[in-house]
Amino acid sequence: MSLWQFVIRGGWLMIPIIICGALTLAVIIERLIALRKSEVDTEKFIGSVEEKMKKRKIRETLELCENTPGPVARLVYRALVKSDKPPEVIKENIQDEANQIIPYLEKYLGVLATIATVAPLLGLLGTVTGLIKAFMVIEAKSGLVNPTDLARGIWEALITTVAGLVVSIPAYLGYNYLVSRVNGLINDMERATSRMMDILLFLRSEEEEIK
Repeated sequence: MSLWQFVIRGGWLMIPIIICGALTLAVIIERLIALRKSEVDTEKFIGSVEEKMKKRKIRETLELCENTPGPVARLVYRALVKSDKPPEVIKENIQDEANQIIPYLEKYLGVLATIATVAPLLGLLGTVTGLIKAFMVIEAKSGLVNPTDLARGIWEALITTVAGLVVSIPAYLGYNYLVSRVNGLINDMERATSRMMDILLFLRSEEEEIK
């Protein structure tokens, strides 16, 4: 039996299940690429920023941030731009920037979560409709049936169940993996922000001592 024949025997509910599978694959690939571009060696990057800041190379530090991809560099850049402001203002600006970044990092994750929940339900619905068809055949033939008469309904019941699980499991695993990646990036952002505030406060205290 070919894959196409297998799908046909699953009935019309295979259409939304296949759509869910295609969406799952597309979202996982898109998010993996997007998150990969957002990652950076935070410790190395902040170390470079600190080194340049101690030498008062503000312009070079800003260029470093502009040339470094990812949310960590964006937050550091925002902090540097407002470095002459009070700490509360700097933190507020960093938080505003973070509030714009996080929704981008979490983009489409809700779609995966929904598919992980809906796909097995579609499979269950196919199971029920398949069994209904089988019982309708039994009723139509007054119980005088052979296994071949029931095959169509049973095929539909089993295939949709399998298809729903085949889509749901990768969607669930992909969702949890991507959430862990996003949480890792958010932790990097928090560490970078804290470290950057320490650097700015240290440099500001040095300037005050000199004065």
